[in-house]
Amino acid sequence: MKFFRFNILLAVVTAGLLGMTALAQSNGKAAAQATPFIDGETLTYEGKISKIIRGIAVADLTFTLAKDPNGEDYLVKAEARSKGSLLKLFRFSFLQEVQSSIDSEDFRATRTVKHDVQKERVRNSEAIFDYRERRVTYVETDPNEPMRPPRRIASEIHDASQDLISALYSLRLIPLSVGKTFRMSVSDSGLVYDIPVYVTGREQQKTIFGKLWCFKIEPQVFGPNRLIEREGDLTIWITDDERRLPVRSVVNSPYGRIEIKLKTAKNLRP
Repeated sequence: MKFFRFNILLAVVTAGLLGMTALAQSNGKAAAQATPFIDGETLTYEGKISKIIRGIAVADLTFTLAKDPNGEDYLVKAEARSKGSLLKLFRFSFLQEVQSSIDSEDFRATRTVKHDVQKERVRNSEAIFDYRERRVTYVETDPNEPMRPPRRIASEIHDASQDLISALYSLRLIPLSVGKTFRMSVSDSGLVYDIPVYVTGREQQKTIFGKLWCFKIEPQVFGPNRLIEREGDLTIWITDDERRLPVRSVVNSPYGRIEIKLKTAKNLRP
């Protein structure tokens, strides 16, 4: 079910959605001067899966961005929660709560805290990004078995690395144009992935705001030695305007087609 969890989060990066950092992007300090998001922005998505039955709603995903009350950095809280139809159809339920701390000056992840519930399985984890040592350290514990040794993973990172949540917001900062390609460095569960990203089109999409022009983005997250080591493809649509909102994402895989759409948006940039 790791595949399913990731795509719901990302999408709701979309990763997600949909999201991630470009090694070729411009200096984060410059990007931070005119961000497409503001303190208090809240985005809620609905995820649907289609295989035998078309468009079954299986999850709600919410992202809330705020400034750290103790500084200038960003805190993004994300929640992915399964709906009753997922339990009825697949006998599976989940809740994933993630808090991502982001350095607002260089726009890179500094800390990721996660609470992950899959039916009876519960895991808590923390990832610390140490840019002096160029290392991310991930520690995972089982609150139901406090005497069990923690799972630890450490990996080398780049100067600008993201987790799955900060990646989405980083993607919104990158200037986009059809035909553009770049790479992203993204860490998940202590491992680091170098992800090629292609901007393959500019299309109109039906959104909660009406029809909007959007960039079509295809991160290469499926395949050997990639974030998801299975067949599939991921597409994200981000509005071509000042808000750069991820409004839709689609994952095609052997498990079916997963579509995530923006359902509500609050406290947007004027």
